[in-house]
Formats: sequence, C-alpha cells, structure tokens
Amino acid sequence: MKNIKIQLLEERPDDAWFDLSLRELRAGEVRFYRADDLLTGQWLFKVCKDPDNNRSMVKAIKCPPGKLFSQLEGATMLFQKAPSDSDYYYDIISITQVDGEGRLKRDVLNTLEQVPSSIKESFQVKTYEEVTGKKLPGKNLVTLSKADNEKQMIALFLLERARTLPVSERQAALDLLPLIKKLQKTSITEVHNVTSETFGIDRAALDKMLSDLEAKGKIKRLDDGYVKVA
Repeated sequence: MKNIKIQLLEERPDDAWFDLSLRELRAGEVRFYRADDLLTGQWLFKVCKDPDNNRSMVKAIKCPPGKLFSQLEGATMLFQKAPSDSDYYYDIISITQVDGEGRLKRDVLNTLEQVPSSIKESFQVKTYEEVTGKKLPGKNLVTLSKADNEKQMIALFLLERARTLPVSERQAALDLLPLIKKLQKTSITEVHNVTSETFGIDRAALDKMLSDLEAKGKIKRLDDGYVKVA
C-alpha cells in the first residue's frame, strides 16, 4: 500500500479476547502489528482471528496524538468471510467524518463515486448484495481483502478511518524524516510539493520544520537546495 509500512510485532497462536458485537469471550489467533503511515503517523494494531465464526477483527490500540486521532484508539473494524468467495473477507465501507462538536462519526457510503480513490485503486469494491446474496438496509458497498492478509485489513482501517480526517489533524502527525528518507537525496522544492498537496503545509511552515530537524542533527542541507537524512 502506498506510503504505508506494516510490520508484525508479536504472534499468539492461542489467545482470547472479548467480542463486543457477539457479547462474548472468543478464542483464536491474535497478532500485533506496527503501522507507519506517512500521511497519518505511527499506529499499533491488534488483529483477532476467529476461525469458528470465519471473521477477523482489527483494533487500533495506539494512535498518533491529537484530539481526533485519540477517538480512534480502541476502534475496531470487522472482516467476515465472503459467501461468494471463501478466499476473501469483506468489510462494509464506512468513512470517518467529524461532526460540528468535533466528535467522530462514521458515514456508510451508498455509491461508488463516494468511495475514496485510494480504496478503489487498491481493493475490490462490490455491493453487499453481490458478495453476500442478501440485501439489508444500511449495508451498501463492501471491500474485499484476502482472508489471510491481515496487513491489507490494517491498511483499510487507515484508509477508511484515519486518512479521511481533516488535513489539520494529519499535519500534527506528519514526520518529515520518513518522507525525506524515502525520497533519499531530495530537493526542498520536492518535499514542499508533497507536503503542500497532501497536508496543505506552506513553504514557511516547511522551512521551520526543516530547520528544527537540522538543529537536532537529523537532516543535512546540501548545496542547491537539497536535503538528506543525516
């Protein structure tokens, strides 16, 4: 997934968790992952695989700092086996939005045009009826992830829950070092193009961020307006 790196930290073949949707204690496989997302920051996730019910739950257990990100700590996404293809799990697409009081809410999407391009470009998007053979109110579009690919499920959490937050919240979590490291030796103009387009950061704010990193010895300024990681 573009600009998202996910690493397995710990694997527990036999563990337990409380499933709020089922209101019961469940047993199965549990894995912990760290996700580094250039656009939102660093996360820790817990993935619980319930083989008896053919479902996996992705839970954010640590989020980047911020009033909006903090509301995602403890949030979950449920993936269930697709009746139309047992090799895939499906997730009902809902996008995080912010209400007038600064609280997060989820909006279920009704049309393909509402689905962010980042999701359409990386995942299959189908109707709930097409995947399950059922038609239910409030369940319109779903994504399909490989049943054994938990990193895809975590990436979907970030795309649906985190990357849809306002630019101002994502700016606070921006770490320039991974971007500069990814671009290797890069011009300040190129860094500005990326941060301006994605985060709305102006040149003056970027120059201040670069000066802070340079003062801490984390980057070096080169000739002709280039920078690199120290």
